[in-house]
Formats: sequence, structure tokens, C-alpha cells
Amino acid sequence: MSDLSIEYERKDGESCQQILEPGRRYLLGTGRQCDIQLAGGGLARRHAELQFDKGSAYIRTIGLWSAVKLNGEPVREAGPLESGDELTLGEAKLRICNRQQANSDESNPQQQNPGSTQPIDNDPIENKRPAESDLPRLSAGFVRQFQEAISHRLDLYRRDVLDTLTPEKLRQEATSVAWQLIEEGEISLPATEDAEGVIETVVTETVGLGPIEILMKDPAVSEIMVNGHEQIYIERNGQLYQSALQFSSAESLTSALDRIVSPLGRRLDEGSPLVDARLPDGSRVNAIIPPLALNGATVTIRRFSQTGIGLNDLIELGALNRAMADFLVECIRQRRNILISGGTGTGKTTVLNALSEHIAEDERIITIEDAAELRLHQAHVVSLEARPANIEGRGAISIRDLVRNALRMRPDRILVGECRGGEALDMLQAMNTGHDGSLTTAHANTARDALARLEVMTLMAGMDLPVRAIREQITSAIDIVIQLTRFSDGKRRITSITEVTGLEGDQILLAEIFRFRRAARSSSEKSNGQFEATGQIPDFYGAIREAGESPNLQPFSPPT
Repeated sequence: MSDLSIEYERKDGESCQQILEPGRRYLLGTGRQCDIQLAGGGLARRHAELQFDKGSAYIRTIGLWSAVKLNGEPVREAGPLESGDELTLGEAKLRICNRQQANSDESNPQQQNPGSTQPIDNDPIENKRPAESDLPRLSAGFVRQFQEAISHRLDLYRRDVLDTLTPEKLRQEATSVAWQLIEEGEISLPATEDAEGVIETVVTETVGLGPIEILMKDPAVSEIMVNGHEQIYIERNGQLYQSALQFSSAESLTSALDRIVSPLGRRLDEGSPLVDARLPDGSRVNAIIPPLALNGATVTIRRFSQTGIGLNDLIELGALNRAMADFLVECIRQRRNILISGGTGTGKTTVLNALSEHIAEDERIITIEDAAELRLHQAHVVSLEARPANIEGRGAISIRDLVRNALRMRPDRILVGECRGGEALDMLQAMNTGHDGSLTTAHANTARDALARLEVMTLMAGMDLPVRAIREQITSAIDIVIQLTRFSDGKRRITSITEVTGLEGDQILLAEIFRFRRAARSSSEKSNGQFEATGQIPDFYGAIREAGESPNLQPFSPPT
């Protein structure tokens, strides 16, 4: 395809032609910072964006402004554009033409239809974000001055103003005001920085989450750790990296935290210096501020996949093999009670989600969590979430309260996001009283440690129970323990699947069914190894045979 150009009428009324350069994005609107300044009614300062790359041009409308018309048809985005296509933005009209034949209506027959919305390199325009190293580096004083100017124009210091605007509308208004301040000369941009990048940076710190927002747009980032306003670490593909991003000041970070917790009716100040919260997309947020955090406000954001990861996905990721997955599906089908154990960030919730996909549709499932993380796709699911105390220190509803209440809700299965305390006793009793097939998670390094932790957590319920009675409860309640481990190379694997077989004296008997045997450590520190069966046949397979079924025992054969 020949190089393209675009014909339009400038604000001074003169017609001109802009040759489109490969790899560039052109801002269209009335603002003086626009690459293509237009005249006429119905136009915004930043109305649309035109991108030209690899011989193809794409157009999209910015924000909530009126749609661009392509050959008379309204579109929010479209491309690749052809020579001869006409664009209408408000009252302004533009025409795409060949660079060599600006006045020719001839189009290239090899081009795609102009209404197509196929992206460039399979990456839509709105997903093309600047690299972290390319973002503007602005002084704290400049950002504070710009923020205060935007806040005064929008009257953001009045709480009722914030309450009447949606986040999208507030951001749109703040962006519009920012361009207005620049065009009126009230704010002078640094000569070395791009106006669009500066405005995006300042607006996100004024009405959004600052640099956290850029990281939240990267689906590969699973965790964001802010250690004071100048230091941000991220976890990507299981590995920690220090980001080039940072907040402009400690006050900007504090303001972002306030915008997270305030809509939830929470507060974060010296009287309440730590908080757990949740973002609208379900991400879990923990924040702690001075005087408890000596290096400044510290924020940890745990993100969760919006698409869901099944057992087949985990197999592809190397978390387990097919034999282990088939066995776990059979455990779900046979209504075995399962405890998923592992350290922080090993993927316990991910595995719990994957297993839950195999619960029958006709079962009533009740999920109980501190912060809603589970994503179940069955139709009959009741989700319960614990509630912390309010500002006055009242109204807290604990996981244990919810577990006890769930028993009155006629559940077929109960899924507890994580047992941390006295709720372990109620969970064990539920598993022992007709709610077979329930699942929960706990923090522990091995399967035996997990059962020992359950024992300790049961004692935390405040009941003066003898140790043997607690172990009898654990033995009769828990059937399978799945142990997960995160290795130094970032890989997360199921390293052991163990069956609880009984109680001998005061000792809980365990039988390992599958395990991950790690190979000798190589110089690259990779977690190489293989999954293997131990040769142990699960006890409950005897009951399957008695029911007239013939289970496949081949997966339990040990390697030769």
C-alpha cells in the first residue's frame, strides 16, 4: 500500500495535507497541542487519535466524545483506512488519500474493508501504552502545582463533587481541564516532555491511582508492591522486578490510597494505619502507613486473572501432569474434602478455582472469603465476604461467623478461601456433618505441617478440646492435601498430593500419592524435574469398586 496522507482544513481556514509517517500517532482536535488542529463545532480539544503503522492507518475516538464518522457511519474505532475514505469529526471533514495522488479517488484493491476494526500487530490502539522508561520524569513541585490547578478548576476539594461524578467522567473532566490550563498558559510544560504523557501522568495522580494504573494494565503483572513513593516492585511471571515508575511525592501516594479506601467506607490514617481493601476489578489491596511503616506508605496489590485458569491451563504451565489432574477431578466427583496448602503466592486460590470448575451444576455452593477472589461459573453459587470493623471499631463479621451461618443455608459444598483462625473448627465440623466435597486453603510448607496448623487453628476457636479429639476431627474431615510450592525461578507446581488415611495412636497417617521429584539444581536455577506416582492406591478407590465402577489404576503405577 502506498504511503497515505490526510487532507483537512486548519483552524485558520487554510486547507493543508499531512503526510502520515510510519509508527506515529496523530492527535486530532481543537487544542493547540494537537498534531492536526481542526475547526468547527462539536469538536473536543482532544477528539480522536489516528495511528499510522506498517502502511495502515487506524482511527479511534478518545474518551466519551461523539463518535467519528467514517464515510457517514459513526464508529468508535476503525481501520485500516483506504485512500478516498472520508472522516467527519464534529463539523470538521478530513479525507484520506495516497501521498502521490492526493486528489485521486483511486483505492487499492488489496486493502481490507474500511469498516474493519482489526488492530495493528494484534494489539488495539488503546492497548498500546508507553514503556515505563519512556514516561515523563516530572518534579514533585510541578506535579503538585498542576494537581492543585486541576483540583481548583474542578472543585475537587468538595466531597459532594466527587460523589456526583463517575470515575470515567471525572477523568474526562480532569483531562479536559488539564489541556485548558496549558492552552491558557496557566501551566507551562517542561520543554523536553510530551504534553500528552505529562497530562496522563498528572491526571492519573490527581483523580486515579497514579503509576499503579499503568501497571494494572499489564496482564502479566500479578503483584504490585509500593515501598514508599519512590520505589515500586512488580511480580511478572513469578519473578520480582523493580519498576521504573514512581509517585511524584508521598502526598500523591497517600491521596491514591484515600481514593481506594474511601468508597469502601474505610479510612487510613494514624488512628487506623493499616487496611485491607479491594479494587473494582477484584484485586486485593493491603496498605500500611507511618508510623507503622518506617519507609513511608507501603502498598501490596494482589491481582487475579479475569479469564480464569483451568486444570488444562495448569498442565500447560507445568504445575501438574495429566494423571494428577484426572485424579483431582475424580476427587471432586467422589466428594472428597480437600485442603490446599502452600506458602504465600504459590497459587492456592488459582488451584481452588480450577478444581471448582468440576463441581456439578446441580449443587448449591457457598463460598466464604476475606476478600472475594474465587470466580465460580456454576449457576447456583452464593458468595459471602467477611467484613472488617467500621471507623468506630464495630460491625466486624468474621470468617467464622460466615461459616456458622453457611451451615444454615443448605449448602452442598462449602468453599472457604483460607482458614486462618478459629473458623478451622467450624470448617472441620461442616466437613464431618454432611457437607462432603468441601474445599479450603491454608498456609503451610508440607502436608503434615498443614494438618498441624489446622490443629493449632482449631485451638484458636477457644474450645478446650483434647489434642486427640482434634486430630480425630481432622482425620475424619480431610481426605486429600494438595501441597504447592513456588520455586526460585518463579514456577509454581503441585509438589505433593497426599491422602489422609487414618489415626494411629496420636499420629495422623498420611500416604503420598503423587509428588514432584526435582532434578539436580542446574546453574540456571531452574526447577527442573518430573511428576511421578508413588504406587500408592487411594483408599477411597475401594469404595468406588464396591459401587460397581472400575477405576483406572494405571496412573498410580510408579516409574520404572
